[in-house]
Amino acid sequence: MISFIAFNIFLGFYVLYNTSKKATLSNNLQIQRWIQQNPKPSRFVGLAILAIAYSLLISIKAVGASSLMYFIQLMTIGSLVVILAPLKIINYKVVAVLFILAVLVELYF
Repeated sequence: MISFIAFNIFLGFYVLYNTSKKATLSNNLQIQRWIQQNPKPSRFVGLAILAIAYSLLISIKAVGASSLMYFIQLMTIGSLVVILAPLKIINYKVVAVLFILAVLVELYF
C-alpha cells in the first residue's frame, strides 16, 4: 500500500511539474500533451491526486507519522523529478519497472 501511495505522490507531482512553463518538458505521450495544453484543470487533477495520497496515508498510519512520511516522500520524489525529468530519464517504462519492483519488495520483505 505504501508503494501505491508513493506512486500517487509521484504521479501528482509529475502532473504539476508538466504544468510548469519554466521546466524542460517532453511530449512523448498523449496525456503529457494534454496536461501541457490544459494547465488549469491539470493543476486540479495533480492536487487531487496528492490529496488522495495524503488521505490514504492518514488512513493507514497515525496523523503525525503519516504527515512526516508524506512530506519526506514528497520532497524526495519531487527532487528526483526535477533533476531527472530534463535529462529524459523518466519515462513510463522506467516508472512501471520501479513501481513493480517496489511492490514486490513491499510484499515479500
